[in-house]
Amino acid sequence: MATNRSKSFAFKSNIVPFMELTNHFLDFISTIKPNRFNLILPININNTVNPIMDTTQATQTADSLRMVESIVMGKQTSDGAGVKLTRVLTHSLQKRLDPFLMLDVFRSNNPANWIGGFPDHPHRGFETMTYMIEGRMRHRDNAGHEGLIENGGVQWMVAGRGIIHSEMPEQQKGLMQGFQLWINLPSKDKLCEPWYKDIQSNQLPEFSLESGIIIRIIAGSILDKKGAVQREVTHPQILDLHLPTESIFSHSIPGGYNAFSFVYQGEILAGSDKRRILSDQMVIWNTPQSDAEIVIEASQNSRVLLIAGSPLNEPIVQYGPFVMNTQQEIFQAMEDFKSGNFTNKPKS
Repeated sequence: MATNRSKSFAFKSNIVPFMELTNHFLDFISTIKPNRFNLILPININNTVNPIMDTTQATQTADSLRMVESIVMGKQTSDGAGVKLTRVLTHSLQKRLDPFLMLDVFRSNNPANWIGGFPDHPHRGFETMTYMIEGRMRHRDNAGHEGLIENGGVQWMVAGRGIIHSEMPEQQKGLMQGFQLWINLPSKDKLCEPWYKDIQSNQLPEFSLESGIIIRIIAGSILDKKGAVQREVTHPQILDLHLPTESIFSHSIPGGYNAFSFVYQGEILAGSDKRRILSDQMVIWNTPQSDAEIVIEASQNSRVLLIAGSPLNEPIVQYGPFVMNTQQEIFQAMEDFKSGNFTNKPKS
């Protein structure tokens, strides 16, 4: 568990005063005025209509099968100190895929695309799952914790009331490939104690089926086998599927859970109508209110992330690295960061 310290913290190589952690971020925050808060895009789960999704195809076949609702291509962008990535789950999909807020994909053999990493930056109000397919990334935070994520490893971090951390490459060349998923926290837990867990590749539950399919269970469970992480309220299910050519994978998702799949290698046919999904495309499955199976057939050797979870159905207000329920809570997060109280326990 993260513990509160003074306004400075030590990395192995140096000691960085709290207010010097991200001067560029502080300078930006100092320009924000209440009348400019139209930059924040609140989402009211109950009243907002998603303009880009057609959910009327919920039961075109048997009720026991989930249908492909839409296919999404990611957007090229950069983050941190110039890290090039693809943002697949964007702000416009936060309501539709509640409780999931963002999915970033990074993959490059060119060090110029990732060598800058993600220097010190704050988070509040949500949790992250970082899955490193290949490469080495070191995490350090303001509580003095650090950990190394490498080939096949996972880091699960709960930002809670506030954490300031860095994620920096520990390699100078080679392939850097992985994912970062942001998952919302319920309002009652947004100011909880921060914590994180490093899971090495050999600690990640993995098993094979007779068809040759390999399933790595990051979170949740499948076939009575539990994953490395279990979370209450949102109950995320995160599976990494390795699918041989012509293999067929099916899995029942609880009713009401939002679910999507991302193909990061190969090509699949999704659903009973066998929609063709190419590498780097995301499938959004429809959301029936009763348990229903998804079906994936591999057209070639493929790798797919399957992600599902129970929606919170709470308002979402995001401003950069802060995700809360109201604009006032966002203002408070910015004020706490500027004043040096960001990681302190809230007053009772």
